[in-house]
Amino acid sequence: MGAGMVIRGVEKHFREKESELHALGPFSLTVQPGEFLCLLGPTGCGKTTLLRILAGLETPSSGSVSFTGSGSRGRIGYVFQEGALFPWLTARDNVAFPLRAEGASWGEARARAEAVLSDVGLSGFEGSFPHQLSGGMRQRVALARGMVSNPDILLLDEPFSSLDTRMSHLLQEKMRELAGGLSATVVFVTHNIEEAVFLGHRICVMGPRPGRIVRDETISLKGERNRLSAEFTELLLSFRRTFEEQVAPV
Repeated sequence: MGAGMVIRGVEKHFREKESELHALGPFSLTVQPGEFLCLLGPTGCGKTTLLRILAGLETPSSGSVSFTGSGSRGRIGYVFQEGALFPWLTARDNVAFPLRAEGASWGEARARAEAVLSDVGLSGFEGSFPHQLSGGMRQRVALARGMVSNPDILLLDEPFSSLDTRMSHLLQEKMRELAGGLSATVVFVTHNIEEAVFLGHRICVMGPRPGRIVRDETISLKGERNRLSAEFTELLLSFRRTFEEQVAPV
């Protein structure tokens, strides 16, 4: 059921000419297999940097990341903030691309891609190119591409931040529905407090750069989450206070 992660004392420094930017850490965290973790924090606190380190796209300046279960990263799905779709490929072939990179035949990859596009509500749009799709539809294609290989770990970098409130809420609901059927461990980066409370099994709030954890809480809300319920509102206000007191104005 997914892969666990143990992050020990990870730091990241970026050097630009004669200056140095301390972007992250020291950051330590254990993520349980199958957990849906939301990393919540302001812009510039190192959330994306940490996600890229988990994906193996960045090397930490110090510290380590180890994986439990298989002992290695295994398969990782990554959903970028702006989708990062290939404009010259159809929705079907964008989603099929990771499977082709793993050596699957076009027939096998496309069949699997069509099944996952159906899961995200895009049946009938398999042959459409990104420019022919709305912003919400493009993000669903990106989500399908992240899930198509049945990843052990699914990393999502603010995938709904550029959408309007209605579409963002629709895709958050779709994400919760899909997460129930995934075996992956999910790490979802966001600066949106309501989004984190709606999605996460656990929320880690990161403080301003260099990013560190200032609050780590397992969410007690069970089953369907109602944004209008007293319990949801109370939790939302609690995390908002954390931002006001320890992070930044919301």
